[in-house]
Amino acid sequence: MGLTLTGLASPALAQGAPALLAHQAPLAIDGAATAWILTSTALVLLMTLPGLALFYGGMVRKKNIIGAIAHSTAALAIVTVLWFIVSYSLSFGSGPDAINGFIGGVQAAFLNGVTPQTAHSLLPGLPELLFISYQLTFAIITPALIAGAFAERMKFSAALLFFALWHLIVYAPICHQVWGGGYLGGLGVLDFAGGAVVHVNAGVAGLVCALVLGPRHGYGRDNMAPHNLVYTAIGTGLLFVGWLGFNAGSAGGATDLAATAAFNTLLAPAAAALGWLAIEWFERKRPTLLGLFSGIVAGLVAITPAAGFVDPKGAFFIGLIAGPACYAGAVWLKRALKYDDSLDAFGVHGIGGIVGALLTGIFASAAFNPLGEGATIVKQAIGLVAVIAWSAVGTFVVLMICKYTTGLRVTREQEIEGLDYTQHGETVH
Repeated sequence: MGLTLTGLASPALAQGAPALLAHQAPLAIDGAATAWILTSTALVLLMTLPGLALFYGGMVRKKNIIGAIAHSTAALAIVTVLWFIVSYSLSFGSGPDAINGFIGGVQAAFLNGVTPQTAHSLLPGLPELLFISYQLTFAIITPALIAGAFAERMKFSAALLFFALWHLIVYAPICHQVWGGGYLGGLGVLDFAGGAVVHVNAGVAGLVCALVLGPRHGYGRDNMAPHNLVYTAIGTGLLFVGWLGFNAGSAGGATDLAATAAFNTLLAPAAAALGWLAIEWFERKRPTLLGLFSGIVAGLVAITPAAGFVDPKGAFFIGLIAGPACYAGAVWLKRALKYDDSLDAFGVHGIGGIVGALLTGIFASAAFNPLGEGATIVKQAIGLVAVIAWSAVGTFVVLMICKYTTGLRVTREQEIEGLDYTQHGETVH
């Protein structure tokens, strides 16, 4: 999200073409940037399906793997349709019907006014349809991440309604406020690729879901260990590879900034994995494979807001701090407060996003990105407070709507039998 590109060619819109919408610019296509963002779009989509689907699918008990994969798949379908209908316009539109920097207007609903010759004013070197596609992949994975907090106990009908309402009520406004020309971006809050918009937002929502739904039946007593860490290993690898498109793609083109973001995206999770491993080894007297996976994802989350603003030394320290911090959130905090965040959506994504966003204010380097010159931890904290408050309140409202319409939880008997069969009529052998 950090750069505005100058195109290599500057074809004017055809004479007599419709007037541009407030958020649009004439397309001045940059071929290299277009090729890279096409690639990045595919990489980020890979993160949700099959990446996150397998990552979460391996972490649940065997009787719930279909349910976990169905959540990621359903989020993809629901958000894609809503993005076309109205939420792209709400997130990145502007004009007379936008609400004071809090949410975009509906001028571009159903992609009205979007043509092969238009670009978004943020990136005039990219066709607008490509910009729309790339940003859609971020919108897809965000609610899918939340499902890790309510895995193994939410009704599928409730999950469908939750994904739709949460995307419109929570994601679209926050996206606009930070990235779409809203007030948080105007205040100088830095979020290169979604530390706040995606990870803090999803993590806080996951915590609210865990608190409202309550723990799974037998939580703290029954064995709820992951049923297949091989699936989780494959999912981790797909997430890691896809994250290069997530972070380096947010440079907006094939540039030196993209190269910086790519290397930082490799370094931070490596440091975080070692940090998580050290704490776990000290406390539990043995290292675990799940701990290594969790540390990698923690580092990926933490570097996301900073990837294009910090130098490699900053990325190293962000990762090294994020590993133990997320271990504390996923293990110690959950143990102390006794809430059941099934797959650590808050412990990894919420805590990791907060750590990364705050440290961006410390390590941002104007030598690597001029936008980092005015970065401060105070600005970052203001942004985090706003995102956390909106996400928490909005998520609670959405859950209450679901509770009094579809209902939230499966019955005790259905939960014991497993969501695969009781919700989907399918099983894994």
